Amino acid sequence: MRFASLGSGSKGNSTLVESQDTCVMVDCGFGIKDACRRLLSLGKTPEDLSAILVTHEHSDHWKGVVPLARKFSIPVFLTSGCLRSRDVNSARADFNVIDSHTPFTIGGLRVTPVPVPHDAIEPVQYVFDANGLKLGILTDIGHTTPFVESQYSFCHGLLLEANYDQDMLNNGPYPSFLKQRVGGKFGHLSNDQLGGFLGNIDQTNLQVILIGHVSEKNNHIEKVKVAIDDFVSARGSLAFASQEAGSVWIELRD
Repeated sequence: MRFASLGSGSKGNSTLVESQDTCVMVDCGFGIKDACRRLLSLGKTPEDLSAILVTHEHSDHWKGVVPLARKFSIPVFLTSGCLRSRDVNSARADFNVIDSHTPFTIGGLRVTPVPVPHDAIEPVQYVFDANGLKLGILTDIGHTTPFVESQYSFCHGLLLEANYDQDMLNNGPYPSFLKQRVGGKFGHLSNDQLGGFLGNIDQTNLQVILIGHVSEKNNHIEKVKVAIDDFVSARGSLAFASQEAGSVWIELRD
């Protein structure tokens, strides 16, 4: 199994997960032209996609989902709440409503939705299993819970959110209401919260952590590293996904 970020941040998010002949896109917060450019940078085209999985309806995750799915006839998997929140005509794309508590299969990937606390309608994140390997994607979550931590234990790879540094958010340019939203229980994960999450999960199998959704105004990579250093397994490497360039392909091996 391998995975890569097409771009991660408040201006747009999208991730590819691939195992053998199955390649899925998680979210598409970019317009068609931009999404195709980013796919090409990873050696892929929209025709290579088996499905688009949606985590929630916020525009930085949703913007390109319907246009891309319609143009290239790609099936879309999302929760009932997410679909209702966007009030879109179901005929506009091949929508497949999932149960947020029930795993399903797309080609060679077993997909487990994970309900998370975020200010959206029935938001989920995803865990993928294939060929004895487990990959977890977890962003856009206001706080972690024992249930979430149990779902992301024993992963071989993780894409995790480190959205803000608490001091930078407190003293930064955001208006008060937005600071409260980002730092609230249904907003995003801080560096310190991510450290706590890593300390609570089982990292026995962990090979790599890809950090994403890092705020350009309220965080810095060096602050992330300092906050989570004591909680990262010595056997796991650390990488960062940027807003503009995303990441390279990251291979997971059994």
